[in-house]
Amino acid sequence: MSAPKNFRLFEDRTSVLQVEESDQFAPKFDANGLIPCVTMHAATREVLMFAMMNREALQLTIETGLAHYWSRSRERLWKKGESSGMVQNVERLLIDDDQDCIVMEVRLTPPTFGGEAASCHVGYRSCFYREIPLRPDPNAPVCLKFVEHEKAFDPLAIYGDAPNPTRL
Repeated sequence: MSAPKNFRLFEDRTSVLQVEESDQFAPKFDANGLIPCVTMHAATREVLMFAMMNREALQLTIETGLAHYWSRSRERLWKKGESSGMVQNVERLLIDDDQDCIVMEVRLTPPTFGGEAASCHVGYRSCFYREIPLRPDPNAPVCLKFVEHEKAFDPLAIYGDAPNPTRL
């Protein structure tokens, strides 16, 4: 799908009024050329993941209806599901008031190997599978609480067992 020659997906940011009150799409990318994106399940509203997008990822997401991100650890464009088959079909994109954060509502494609539809490379449905306790005992270490107790799929079956040293 290609846009006409004079088509501009992103407008230049010219004023607060334009950014906050107009219908012009003028996203603000940070100094690294990135904009944060919170991805939610369109039906359940559960938060599935957080990632960054660069201009190309945001443009491809808009043009194809498939979630694309910028991988900071791999330093490359990444189409969700390119290696796992677990594609995120975009239902709706929202941008906040000052256009520096995206919320994306998606429908998940189940893995082709028979597991449940999921987003997290660790195997859980959501990347947010642990809760941080509030007001912990000040004399004890903070212990995370698992809010998902079973993995939706076996990550070793999809990604293999090679560790990713950039993740630590």
